[in-house]
Amino acid sequence: MDTAPLFTQDTIVFGLLMLMLGFVFYTSTSENKFWKKFYKYIPALLMAYMMPAALTTFGLIAPEWETTEATGEVVKHESLVYYIASRFMLPAALVLMTISIDLKAVFNLGWKALAMFGTGTLGIIIGGPIAVFLIALVSPETVGGAGADAVWRGLATLAGSWIGGGANQAAMLEIYEYNTANYAGMVIVDIVVANIWMAILLLGIGKQKKIDNWLKADNSAIETLKEKVSSYAASISRNPTLADFMVILGIAFTIVGVSHFGANEISEFLKANVEAVSDKKSAWSSFGSQFFWMISIATILGIILSFTRLKKYEGAGASKIGSVFIYILVASIGMKMDLTKIVENPGLIVVGLVWMAIHVGLLFLVAKLIRAPYFFLAVGSKANIGGAASAPVVAAAFHPSLATVGVLLAVFGYVVGTYGAMLTAELMRMIAPIT
Repeated sequence: MDTAPLFTQDTIVFGLLMLMLGFVFYTSTSENKFWKKFYKYIPALLMAYMMPAALTTFGLIAPEWETTEATGEVVKHESLVYYIASRFMLPAALVLMTISIDLKAVFNLGWKALAMFGTGTLGIIIGGPIAVFLIALVSPETVGGAGADAVWRGLATLAGSWIGGGANQAAMLEIYEYNTANYAGMVIVDIVVANIWMAILLLGIGKQKKIDNWLKADNSAIETLKEKVSSYAASISRNPTLADFMVILGIAFTIVGVSHFGANEISEFLKANVEAVSDKKSAWSSFGSQFFWMISIATILGIILSFTRLKKYEGAGASKIGSVFIYILVASIGMKMDLTKIVENPGLIVVGLVWMAIHVGLLFLVAKLIRAPYFFLAVGSKANIGGAASAPVVAAAFHPSLATVGVLLAVFGYVVGTYGAMLTAELMRMIAPIT
């Protein structure tokens, strides 16, 4: 059956996303009373995320679809908008947002950032088996099954995705040999539940002060970092010229090219020479991910540039251009969310929601106990659920200078993702009923 959206050309889809971003920024800066009141409660970033999701839900655009040829052959299609945004614009944004960073100030953020990341990981590890246990009390068939069809095997791939990322998810599929015919259902749970939490997180950014007051959080280190970057930007601020813009883009995309080249070489070298990396069932297989190395190299090179004279291009708007790329990425992530998918497998969606609720509840409990700011809670969560593709997005929503924090924490997610997911899987194996 054909599932093609109304618009299948990426040029048109990209135009629609840019139209929506233009609309969001125009209205969010408008003096109109309605829009001022509207954006008082709904953050612009959330609108940039949800409007493309609405287009996908109503069938106007889609991240992927199927068509049936005259021969009866089913052909799968995939939009390249997200790929371009995540592989070109994300690393460019990381470079431009990191170029003005004060690395010492980042480290001065302290132990609470790592504590919240660890709490997020723990929430996924214990949340999975608890969710399986609770749902089994009501509907054992939802989390049951035997052999390759055992639901816990599929949920193991979800744990890999939610602690690390796509590479860890693929590793778990290989390790636990879940029936690939049922795998699409797990992907739907991953996308739907993770994107619902993403929307809630973005909504919370608009309520950051109230949440921090409730948590009794100490924001001093974060505010110090933001003030340092803002003060530096103000001290070197100038009216940018065409030459400034071209140099900024030249810096960003040269490093994007270097990052891709380095990622390809490192990934291929490790796969060819390190057996544990080439083995998809190994916990070390995530180090064969080109995306992991691309993000890592772009961030490292951006940090190195922050110690050079190129740092002064922040005064010409380097981080603002980086923010443009981030918003395009946000819109492309939003188009991957189809709200109608929620009803396709309601039982598994409920498992995912319960699992996520445990993760979130534990984060808020620990944040309250250690008085960690909402920023650490949000980024600690997304460094697990979403990894390097969305952690810097959430971090940059607080302030462009904080994007690096999101990337550094996401790297930890890649490292511990497979190990954490294997522990989660074994706990679920002990609890899951056999039906």
